[in-house]
This record gives sequence, C-alpha cells and structure tokens, in this order.
Amino acid sequence: MVDRSKVQEVLDIVRPLLQRDGGDVELVDVTDDGVVKVKLVGACGSCPMSTLTLKNGIEAKLKEEVSEIKAVEAV
Repeated sequence: MVDRSKVQEVLDIVRPLLQRDGGDVELVDVTDDGVVKVKLVGACGSCPMSTLTLKNGIEAKLKEEVSEIKAVEAV
C-alpha cells in the first residue's frame, strides 16, 4: 500500500516549480495498486504542456521517491 503522506511530501517538493509558472497540483487519490490521481490547477490546468509536466515532472519524481507508484493520472 502506498503511503499517502509520502506522496504529499513529494508533491510539496515539485509544487514551487509549478507555482512559479502560475499553476499548482492537488492530490486527489492514491489507489491501492499504486496509481496517484492529481488535479492540475491554475495555469497548469489549461497549459498545452501539462501532459509533459505530469509525466516527465510529477510522475518521474514520484516514481523516484516512492517505489510503489505505478502511474500518475490527471483527473
């Protein structure tokens, strides 16, 4: 089972980078099978690069820090 508080800690690490560009990320859910569901808000919610931010930034960092993470999805 994935530690939700650890996921939140990692999101807090990447959050300043998103906020610098007028966006943010909110943790919605962490499933038992290792899928993290997040909501991109602010500028990130409508940015055409949000998929890259999600996969190459948020998902990569979460997988690096929390080995149980299988994927990150925007909801």
